[in-house]
Order: sequence, then structure tokens, then C-alpha cells
Amino acid sequence: MTPNNHALVHAIAKTILNGFARHIYIFSELTRSAKERFEQCQWHEIQQAARERTDYFDKRVEETLVTIKHDFEIMQLDDELWKAIKHCYLKLLDQHPQAELAESFYNSVFCHLFERKYYHNDFIFVESGQTDLNDIVHPPIYTRYQPAENGLRKTINQIIANADFTLPFPQLKSEVNALLRMFRKQSNLASYELSELEIDMLNFTFYRSKGAYIIGRVLTPNGEMPFIVSVTNDEQQGLHLDALLTKQENMAVVFGFARSYFFVDCLYPQALVNFLRGLIPHKTRADLYSAIGFHKQGKTQFYRDFLHHLAKSDDQFKLADGIKGMVMSVFTLPSYPYVFKIIKDKFAPSKQMTKKDVKAKYRLVKLHDRVGRMADTMEYSEVAFPKNRFSQELLDELTTVAPSIIRFEDDLIIIEHLYIERRMTPLNLYLADASDEQIEEAMFGYGEAIKQLIAANIFPGDMLLKNFGVTRHGRVIFYDYDEITYMDEVNFRVKPEPVTEEQIYAAEPWYSVEPGDMFPEELATFALANPKYRKAFLIHHADLLTADYWQQRQKNIKQGIYEDVFPYPKSLKLLE
Repeated sequence: MTPNNHALVHAIAKTILNGFARHIYIFSELTRSAKERFEQCQWHEIQQAARERTDYFDKRVEETLVTIKHDFEIMQLDDELWKAIKHCYLKLLDQHPQAELAESFYNSVFCHLFERKYYHNDFIFVESGQTDLNDIVHPPIYTRYQPAENGLRKTINQIIANADFTLPFPQLKSEVNALLRMFRKQSNLASYELSELEIDMLNFTFYRSKGAYIIGRVLTPNGEMPFIVSVTNDEQQGLHLDALLTKQENMAVVFGFARSYFFVDCLYPQALVNFLRGLIPHKTRADLYSAIGFHKQGKTQFYRDFLHHLAKSDDQFKLADGIKGMVMSVFTLPSYPYVFKIIKDKFAPSKQMTKKDVKAKYRLVKLHDRVGRMADTMEYSEVAFPKNRFSQELLDELTTVAPSIIRFEDDLIIIEHLYIERRMTPLNLYLADASDEQIEEAMFGYGEAIKQLIAANIFPGDMLLKNFGVTRHGRVIFYDYDEITYMDEVNFRVKPEPVTEEQIYAAEPWYSVEPGDMFPEELATFALANPKYRKAFLIHHADLLTADYWQQRQKNIKQGIYEDVFPYPKSLKLLE
């Protein structure tokens, strides 16, 4: 390679890395300010920052593309040049604190420049080029405390002080006492001498919505006990230790796929993910990268995991269980806990929308506070699957309902655009085989899901049971987004009572219905036709069948009232 080419290779690689550096700088600036927003109760600004940050990666990729096209006049792929650029870029990442994220940035730039046929490891990081990220030198990300030195209470007070909040804790003494009681209740710590215990605390506070979370682990002779302490702001006197979570299943919900991403000011994401995986081992690296705000890295990690799973499995993709959707076609791989969703070319006549409208709804969800009740989605383009892994029934379905985005290349099926979500059991199928107790719990969860979506300014639209799923934790999650809208775009009305015989027996509504009108009592007719389901629902959620309830929530939202929706049950609160 000539000296000129060497210079060109280095210049392009450095341009891409500079684009990534700008991304991390802007990302970190916004993340660092999360503490101030939390302490100043800037709930609207918190949601705005979360929306804004979601697009940072793509915006920096676009800026980098403009620079490359303008400065280097890249028109088509030069094989040797881009192989050399990738190699040079990899060398630039030696000891880089966000090397794995920088690889994903490079991938995005390259994939916007060139065709799908070049998306292999010669040109992009299908597999990471980092042989061992654990070798990267970085400052410690956690602090170790020895309770035997100062006693347990003083140690906890020191941990709270080191979290570096600027607002006071007006009830700290009673809350620390309650925290210790809860620790003893949830664990066997009381059976150890203080000299046998150590506590590791992450040096970063996790912020999301109206909560802050300090996270650590207790080391004992018999292993570790992870924990999360939730901190809230009463908006008047100061901060409070609100809840203690020690069970992995509760901690997993805090980091769940139906939650918005945390703001956490840690510039060593790989080390942070490693620490968190030790606390919640069944969470994947993809899950955790997304949870700490690096959702693009979550997508990269997910796709690598998926390719590895395909290589070691042999089952076939098939249509997902449940009632077929009118807008989306959904398929799954039985051995893999996700579903793949594509937008059909044509919708059922009752669906008055376009593909563009559907994509906008999914984007709304991506940018919104999902309050633990809307499944996160990963959006992919130009995805290649081995054709022989698709059942004939599924191939027939896809080529019938979405031929415009399906094509075949040799032994591959290429899908131009799809969404991937965590697989859940559709609520209607779950209820069909549920015990009376499970029905009551699920219908309570169904109503809670609707109420929490309302609190987040989301009207779900179609609230049929088939549009909700049940997770392995038993949580009810909404996952059909084609009819969602904001609460202020709906007119909640009381359904007029029929008076005349003609009105009573009318086959069609005898009263006027305008676009955007919604009659809450019809929820019982359409979603709760089964008397057993309706009875269980009415125990806790009869208010959802009244227009007054929905109208009051509209007023709250208009007045800027942000309701508390925290990712843990009231039973874990310290001073309830």
C-alpha cells in the first residue's frame, strides 16, 4: 500500500472514531446532568432528555457520513481500502474505554455507505475484534466497605453520603433502621459476624424517571447477596430511602425490557455490564447494555448472540402462537425467547393507517417512558436468515402478506425491515389455561398495565386481551402499538343510555360517534366478555369502566402531574 493510501486509511478510520468520540462526549454530558434533574424534580425535563438521548447515536452517525462523503468522496466499496480501514480502526481502539461501542459505531457508518452483501467480518465487526475487554485498564467502578470497622449503620450512612446527593435525607435515621430490618427479613445476614461481611457499592447512581437507584452486593463466606436501594424525592423536604430489593427476580424487573433506559454516568460500560451480570446473571449482555442507555450496543450484542444461537440450534422459525394480527405478522424460533415482527403490505379494512403510521407508533414507544408496561423493540434493516430454517408455512405467510420487503439471495431470506421483541405468552392464551388465582392476578396486572400507561400519557387504543402478554415474572405487558396515541388526543365519553325501543334494539350506534371518541364502559363488552375475567377485573379496576376516571387522568396530565410508577411492589418499601 502506498504512503498516500496509508494516509487515506488512517484519515478515514480517525474520522469515524472522531464521530464516535463526539457521540460519547454529548451522551455523557446529558447523562451527567440526570442528578440535577432528579433533585430539582424536573420530571418533564427527565422525559425530554430520555427522548433526546435515544437519537444521539444515529445523529452522530449521520454527521460522520456527511464528513466522509464530503472529504473523501466515497462512492463505491474498494475492498482492500476498507479492509485496511477496519484493521487501522481496530488498532486505534487499543485500550479505548468504550472499544466495543466504537465498533458498533463503525458498523453503522459502514452499513449506511454500502450494500448488505458486504456486511461480513472482512469489513465490519460482525464479531468483536476485542480479544479481551477485561484487559482494558480503567479506574475501579466500585468501592469496598468493611462494616466491622465502623459498624453497619455508620457504613450505610457512609454509602449514602458517598452517593453524593446534594439534597438532605430528613428521615435518614429511621429509614436506615428500616433498611436494616428489611435486610434481615430478606436475607440471612444476621447469622454472620460483621468481620465476615464486605459491601461493594457501584460508584455511580442510576437515574430513571422519578427514581434514583444505588446498587451493590454484600460479600459473605457463602457467596454474594446483590441489592438495590431505591431513592425518591418528596418534592418538598428532600430525599428518602424508599425500598430495598435483594431478590434477583425483583432486580430483573428494575432492569426489565419494558423499562426506559437508565442514566448512569459510567464511561466504562463493559466493566459495568460485567458487574451487573454478577448480580442478575440471567440478564444478557444485550439486556444490560440497553438498560444503561447504550441501546445500539444492545442491538449489536443481541445480533451476535442470535447468530451464535442459530449456529448451535436446528429448529425452524414458525408463526408465533396467538391470533394473527391485522397489521403485523409475527414469527419466532421456539428455542429462542424472542419474536420477529414485520409490517404487512396491506392491512385489514378496519385499520385506517399506513406503514409510515405504524413505524411512527413504534418510534413513539421507543422514545417514551415505557413505565414497565410496554415492551422495548429492536429495529433492524436488511436482516439475513438461513432460508432452510423457515417452515414452509412461514415462508408462504411472509411472501403473501409482505412481498415488498422479502427477497431471496442464494440460500438466504432477506427481510428489509423488522422489529424484535421479547417473547411473552399472549394474555388471552394465558388466561385460557389459568387457575382462578392466576386469573385474578393476571386481570389485576392487566388493569394495572392500563392505568400505568395512562399515567405515562399513553392511551393503548385496542385493549383486547390478545394485545397484552405475560412475562416469565407474571407481569402483564402491552405489545401491540399500532393504535396507541397520547391521552389528550382522545375524547372519553359516557355512553348514552337507550330510551326508545328503536334505540334499545338498534344494530348500529344510534348516537353520533366522532373520530377519537372512546366509551370506557365498552371495555367490559369487548375485552371482558368472559364473565370470569370480568369478575376478576372488577375487584380492583371497576374505575377503568367509567369516563370520569379517564377524564380526571387527562386533567392530571394537562396540569403536569406526574404519577409515581416505580418498578417494585409496595411490599418492598421501607416505611409503608
